[in-house]
Amino acid sequence: MNDDDASALPTAADFPVLWPVPTRWEDNDHYGHVNNVTYYSYFDTAVNAWLIDSTGTDIRNLPAIGVVAETSCKFISELTFPDRLRVGLSIEKLGTRSIVYALAIFRENDDALELAALGRFVHVYVDARTRKAVSIPSEIRSAATRLASRDTH
Repeated sequence: MNDDDASALPTAADFPVLWPVPTRWEDNDHYGHVNNVTYYSYFDTAVNAWLIDSTGTDIRNLPAIGVVAETSCKFISELTFPDRLRVGLSIEKLGTRSIVYALAIFRENDDALELAALGRFVHVYVDARTRKAVSIPSEIRSAATRLASRDTH
């Protein structure tokens, strides 16, 4: 990555929520760093934990559930156990039946947060029983609207 690329990268200040996600011993692979697939688990954990916290409900019990229709990750720097992480969450697009999250993984370093990865995560809402696309549940929409407007309280 050249210096021009680095200046265009988001910082922790660009994300209204910085959700804590710990690394685990088992996250390291044979090469001594967090395996690439684990980054997706960090995204999934942060989004769903934030949804549960911000809605005050167990989202698994709603009549509609968010299924991951698309996800991506751009790796910036490697992570390793026992790094302490913060996953940045923001809303890229809030639709009628889907939410597109812009995500980032930051490593906690003393007084700073160092960018390790950028991600994108698309939740499409479906009926929990039939799996047919439906509108985003009101609890989820309310939380996502607050996140999109950067009012996370």
